[in-house]
Amino acid sequence: MKQQTARWVRTLSVMVWCLMAGTSTVMAAEADSGDQAPVLRTAWPYDVGPLNSQGYGANQMVAQAMVYEPLVRYHKGEIEPWLATDWALSEDGRTYTFTLRQNVTFSDGTPFDASAVKANVDAVLGCRARHDWLALVNQLDHVTVVDAHTVQLVLKHPYYPTLMELSLIRPLRIASPNVLGAAGSGTQCRLSAPVGTGPWVFSGREPGRVDHFRRNAHYWGTMPAFSGVDIHVINDPNTRAMALETGQIDMVQGTRGMISVDSFQRLSHDPRFTASRSEPLATRTFVMNSKRFPTNALPVRQAIEYAVDRPAIVKALLYGAEPVAYRLFSSRVPYADIDLPTRKFDPARARSLLEKAGWTSGDDGIRVKDGQRLTLSLYFDGEDPLQKSMSQVVQANLRAIGIEVRLQGEEEGALMKRQKNGHFNMIYSDTWGAPYEPHAYLSSMRVPAHADYQAQQGLPMKGALDRDIGRVLTTQNPEQRQSLYRDILTTLHDQAIYLPISFITSRSVSNDRVSNVHFGDTMEDIPFADMTPAERATAHD
Repeated sequence: MKQQTARWVRTLSVMVWCLMAGTSTVMAAEADSGDQAPVLRTAWPYDVGPLNSQGYGANQMVAQAMVYEPLVRYHKGEIEPWLATDWALSEDGRTYTFTLRQNVTFSDGTPFDASAVKANVDAVLGCRARHDWLALVNQLDHVTVVDAHTVQLVLKHPYYPTLMELSLIRPLRIASPNVLGAAGSGTQCRLSAPVGTGPWVFSGREPGRVDHFRRNAHYWGTMPAFSGVDIHVINDPNTRAMALETGQIDMVQGTRGMISVDSFQRLSHDPRFTASRSEPLATRTFVMNSKRFPTNALPVRQAIEYAVDRPAIVKALLYGAEPVAYRLFSSRVPYADIDLPTRKFDPARARSLLEKAGWTSGDDGIRVKDGQRLTLSLYFDGEDPLQKSMSQVVQANLRAIGIEVRLQGEEEGALMKRQKNGHFNMIYSDTWGAPYEPHAYLSSMRVPAHADYQAQQGLPMKGALDRDIGRVLTTQNPEQRQSLYRDILTTLHDQAIYLPISFITSRSVSNDRVSNVHFGDTMEDIPFADMTPAERATAHD
């Protein structure tokens, strides 16, 4: 009931925003309504939320990326011009001067210019506490309009990931100034309507069923080949696979169980569909709490790492589709290609660590020490069958060495709250992938709203670790930066805060109505605008 209420609130918010959006947005959505180009139909577990460019929580990033665009974009491992065509950095590393693309308008017809950029950045700075997980927001001092097509971002200190963080889906993508909340009003920190410069505009919602997007008639770039994208709300991955097979939708793409591994394997052998898998994008991991008994003891955390059979999990639950992970970041991540010891599956060593730490086997096989049982709680998303299955394997592996694990599946909102308050021993948590890694992910470890911060609170070197993270983000010397990253990642690895399972890949399955299906550059970006109707496809009935 709590989850249904939250979704109804999100639905009502967007309905209100659509009424407030103004005639220009509606006209932009209707401009292509009469053409014969087909609509691309896909699915997502939840409705897209209120589509606030600066919002979190209920806002689905895949849809935010459809509507809002950045000054620069992350593409194939590099930063490229986007709404800004060029930029220059001052000698002191504090001032970025951007030359803006001309002849760009928002979907409500408002011109995109330097004033619009300043208004958006000022809106983020006006709600700085909301965005303090992102170091760039804390580093930004002010924004200056040089002329209509030139804007300067001035930092408090040099910050090497500035361009990377400007490319993120939120919170620094650009919305129409007409919809930004007024400072000091009840609308501050949220938008009155979803209006961006992107290739798509939000055009309506069938609550609980479908979110509709149509191509932006004002779009400055190549117009999408599909006239729109319909995102069907289908919670269950098996039901999404069935919707593909019955022709209700044309494609499913994404990580985090968007399509189950067994369905992916089955459909990849079905000639009606095209199935593909991306390169590794991020890490599946469980976070272990160093402040909460019994995971507050390093030998317990180390024993857990040795006790979990990660290759077996990948083989049985992921059909071998993802590389096994023994470290927080893949060596492909910048600055993460360093030597770290590998804690492979070794139950005997796990038992030895526990015995040396004073944990003896009780009558029922669960270890005890000083009258306390070796019992811990593990939390995961109760609606994600893969997380549940992985947690059950972890439970069985730990039971074999004398650790009792109580599994708790919770809905998304409750799980996010638990990450913030630290009430867990272990909790499932994916890393964020490019372009967040390693800098933004490490930076967020200093913010109490994240499970990583809470899990590290029991480390005796937590203060020094946070200071090193702050230093690495502002260090201009690449060699010093590499040295700091090596120290940070080695400390986290040695302290066994993470139980990595595998390196995440995105999966995609599509039917023969759609061509040019490929993956975006991040986990949350699906390039619908690049996709085209198959030659034989006609307008969708």
